[in-house]
Amino acid sequence: MGKSVGFIGLGVMGNSMAGHIMNNGYPLHVFTRTKSKADELIEKGASWKSSVRGLASESDIIITMVGYPRDIEEVYFSEDGIINHAKSGSFLIDMTTSKPSLAKKIYEEAKSKALIAIDAPVSGGDIGAKNGKLAIMAGGDKSAFDELLPLFQTMGENIQYQGPAGSGQHTKMCNQIAIAAGMIGVAEAMVYAEKSGLDPENVLKSITTGAAGSWSLSNLAPRMLNGDFEPGFYIKHFLKDIGIALEEAELMGEKMPGLELAESLYQKLVELGEENSGTQAIYKLWK
Repeated sequence: MGKSVGFIGLGVMGNSMAGHIMNNGYPLHVFTRTKSKADELIEKGASWKSSVRGLASESDIIITMVGYPRDIEEVYFSEDGIINHAKSGSFLIDMTTSKPSLAKKIYEEAKSKALIAIDAPVSGGDIGAKNGKLAIMAGGDKSAFDELLPLFQTMGENIQYQGPAGSGQHTKMCNQIAIAAGMIGVAEAMVYAEKSGLDPENVLKSITTGAAGSWSLSNLAPRMLNGDFEPGFYIKHFLKDIGIALEEAELMGEKMPGLELAESLYQKLVELGEENSGTQAIYKLWK
């Protein structure tokens, strides 16, 4: 039997990711705050653990996919957390989008306990997770990345090693910065198409394959037009990411006017009660 994997956090993306791991033959332990989210995986053979501590002590590889940096702090560093209870030599993989500085802290603390930590945030939303086609960007020791590559390949297609601890998170910030301004462009393009009397779905046939093409244009513009604002990625989590990117940019002495504009627009959506909608709900600001 291969290495057992413990998966913590079964949200919009985590559920599919854990499912792919189990379908590829890894014994799977799961823990999530709302147990009902694990029902489907348990029915298919995953083993439920009632605490982080219990999961950590029985898994060879522990993956976390939770919400916010504060959740990561708790899951890794509390008395009943992963660092205190993982078996010596275990791999710890945080796939949550989080602060690069926190990734470095996990790496150092893990090392002091003979544990090996990797930061490996992902991009591709609910569709990428469902299809096992996520982009995975990793930071940590190259030797650990090489050993974990077969596991990453169960969840993603574009898997890149980016450098030492924190590098995966910095790369994800680049990803989020590129998406943030892009989402404004996608929404404005659709509104313009409608206002000018065009059939916006027909417009998409022309513009998705040219220089304007992007994942957001191909996957999220149709959702905007269909009034589908279900989360492939929550606005509240995107705002968290934007905040981290702005914080990091400030530490580097860089201004990010496009990112600041996106933050102000998404903040408006939160004020309108849209924090649990998908990022494509930015379209509502024009409607």
